[in-house]
Amino acid sequence: MLKRLEEIRNAGLSRIKDAPDSDALQEVRQELLGKKGQLTQILKSLGSLDPKERPAVGKTANEIKNFFADKLKEREDQLLSSESVLDEPIDLTLPGIMPQQGALHPITQMCYDLNDAFLSMGFEVFSEDDITSEKYAFDNLNFAADHPARETMDTYWLEGTENNSGADRLCMRPHLTGASVRYLLKHGAPARFVYPGRVYRNETTDARHERAFFQYEALVVDHDLSFSSGKVMIEAILSKVFGRKINVRMREGFFPFTEPGYEIDMECLVCGGKGCRVCHNTGWIEVMPGGVIHPNVLRSAGLDPDEWSGFYTNIGLDRLVMMRYGVDDVRYFHSADLRFLKQFK
Repeated sequence: MLKRLEEIRNAGLSRIKDAPDSDALQEVRQELLGKKGQLTQILKSLGSLDPKERPAVGKTANEIKNFFADKLKEREDQLLSSESVLDEPIDLTLPGIMPQQGALHPITQMCYDLNDAFLSMGFEVFSEDDITSEKYAFDNLNFAADHPARETMDTYWLEGTENNSGADRLCMRPHLTGASVRYLLKHGAPARFVYPGRVYRNETTDARHERAFFQYEALVVDHDLSFSSGKVMIEAILSKVFGRKINVRMREGFFPFTEPGYEIDMECLVCGGKGCRVCHNTGWIEVMPGGVIHPNVLRSAGLDPDEWSGFYTNIGLDRLVMMRYGVDDVRYFHSADLRFLKQFK
């Protein structure tokens, strides 16, 4: 057996020296020291040897094992110093050039800032799929059966999902509000959560409108929730996002899922309230419709409107980013024009 070990040592050393690259050296390592390697098999068979022969064989086998480990490391260092992953030599004396770093999209930056603001007030961040159903987008939200928002002139319906035999039609979500019922059905009340995401509308694009854009909706459901607490929440969020007090105003507005409903405007930061094409020369821009959650929506979520009340607000995320950076056309954000986006690094 000692003679056999000497043969393995000589043959192994020769193979290590002749390994042309790292891959070949790894194969040699496995054959010599792997679980099925020659030395491993000899060490496993020590129990079958004559007791007088075992000590010498075991000692020699371990010495050869350590010898191979040293020689493999030595050869590995040699190969690493000579091998290159480059197609041609590189001049290490030249100054290095750092690769260009990417950055978050400005809308993503704003979304993260809002997440931080709401999380600091005890809210949960919730998300759902971009494809929803007529039940969650309209039926659960108190939309009338003949409401124009259900038509193809407003909503992108998916082909092959027509309402045949009572089946629920599918569509690209036209707003985020349907997620509120989905969340409440799963988690119940009280609840305090936000749900950002992209929505889709079949409409003409201009400086303030896109067919696919981002919203950021927040909902609080609790006992005896006051309307004024919602306004205070909005003012606090805007102040935190923009780092200063923002002038806001609330106007009466109608939304099927609120009662009462409102539209909240903030002073246009593009023109400083003087009037521009973004705010239609009014000095104000609508950014957050919302209001008190409608009793029928609470019933759709399995909640008793006599026991629970809620407060919605839906932030137009794209418009808020326009206000932060003074951008006068929302289409820039969705153009994938790097000349524009690089400004926000």
